[in-house]
Amino acid sequence: MAPAIEFDQFILATFFASLFSLALVYVLRRSSHKDDANSNRSKMNRGLVVVSSQNDAVSRNLDDSEIDVIIVGAGVAGAALAHTLGKARRRVHVIERDLSEQDRIVGELLQPGGYLKLIELGLEDCVKEIDAQRVLGYALFKDGKHTQLSYPLEAFDSDVSGRSFHNGRFVQRMRDKAATLSNVRLEQGTVTSLLEENGTVKGVQYKTKEGNELRLYAPLTVVCDGCFSNLRRSLCKPKVDVPSTFVGLVLENCELPFANHGHVVLADPSPILLYPISSSEVRCLVDVPGQKLPPIANGEMAKYLKTQVAPQVPPEVREAFIAAVEKGNIRTMPNRSMPADPVPTPGALLLGDSFNMRHPLTGGGMTVALADIVVLRDLLRPIHSLKDKEALSKYIESFYTLRKPVASTINTLAGALYKVFLASSDEAKTEMREACFDYLSLGGVCSSGPVALLSGLNPRPLSLVLHFFAVAIFAVGRLMLPFPSIKSFWLGARVISSASGIIFPIIKAEGVRQMFFPRTIVAIYRTPPQ
Repeated sequence: MAPAIEFDQFILATFFASLFSLALVYVLRRSSHKDDANSNRSKMNRGLVVVSSQNDAVSRNLDDSEIDVIIVGAGVAGAALAHTLGKARRRVHVIERDLSEQDRIVGELLQPGGYLKLIELGLEDCVKEIDAQRVLGYALFKDGKHTQLSYPLEAFDSDVSGRSFHNGRFVQRMRDKAATLSNVRLEQGTVTSLLEENGTVKGVQYKTKEGNELRLYAPLTVVCDGCFSNLRRSLCKPKVDVPSTFVGLVLENCELPFANHGHVVLADPSPILLYPISSSEVRCLVDVPGQKLPPIANGEMAKYLKTQVAPQVPPEVREAFIAAVEKGNIRTMPNRSMPADPVPTPGALLLGDSFNMRHPLTGGGMTVALADIVVLRDLLRPIHSLKDKEALSKYIESFYTLRKPVASTINTLAGALYKVFLASSDEAKTEMREACFDYLSLGGVCSSGPVALLSGLNPRPLSLVLHFFAVAIFAVGRLMLPFPSIKSFWLGARVISSASGIIFPIIKAEGVRQMFFPRTIVAIYRTPPQ
């Protein structure tokens, strides 16, 4: 009788699981319909950057038919999108606040998944002639131990790898390439507002380099003006978190322990990153948790770096690190994370850091942006005229779903890894941190799987969740050896609870339905217009 009882229990469990799944899908569908119904009303409260197209302003002497797409911002996302749409014979006008080469301390590491997208967009030559360095994987350091994690590149051409470089040089190369297309125009100016009429974005109002106030109209406006965007509030519901700040240094004429690898030091209180950005320079980013930093002006920051951070960096670069601190060119950049929470708006789209950010620990930002551009290019390809408002609106709405596999995987991994890598006085979190290092050190699928996720080569949210909880179970298993005890059981339960407390809020912010059940969202099934 025992097998029959087990079979009956299996049927009963399956029935209740199916019932729960149907109820969950029903609730999620009702919630999405409510969001759509409320989106127009909620826009009234976010209209600070939207002006009516009836307001007085100097109009540009251009007909609507002359421009297909306005792009606000010419950083990585804006410049790549301009070239991509220009190649597709769209007439593109880019407005960028400053077209000179910028000197930034982030956006300097492109993962292999991002490089593949660069190839797909025909922009791979933009990493040439800028002294970019090949990146083949990571080296992880903790308490005097280290492990080497290589990207799983066996199935790709020998040219495929990560790339690290000066961000400004990379962006300038993409701007120059976009500008070679006759149907792409780059203009220096500051967009002050979006022009909206009857709930549809018609274009932008902006101030030229000379100070003239102009308007520009197009069927589609793409906002990709970066992490400091002043236009995003009209197109999404931003929830920006600033968990930490990167303190940046350039180490000169030193060799990293592992050539052509990024280096992550699991330091106290938070990680230190090192990677080459040219043949003679190494970028060092010291993560400082919270928003309160030691002041740079009075020497407190230099003291902190020398006394607290320098002893924790690998010995091979310690002297160069101290020399960089003494040189005094210390830069800072707040680390922002913001889940994508769009308000679908006819005639407008958000892209890049203005739309979606994650902790830069894993260097995934450019990969997400380039993957988004590939999705958008493919969606717009069958639309012969962007003046077809109905088709354009439907395909823009589909974009927010189709981008999710890559974006949500990279976003979730970045947020989860950062929290796991933080030093803590909590014994359960410490166990999780130790287990993560040892799990990655096991090699095989235990290292190649997580690295494939991190590099953008395997954008599968389910695989990410499985590996994350495999680390937690690995931690619990170690606690049970050689013999389990009440204390080890209790600590193991806390490890699982801590792991759940890290990853589930991130998944919730990304959207459970969009991450794991995208095909339940009708927009994904829309067919190209005839």
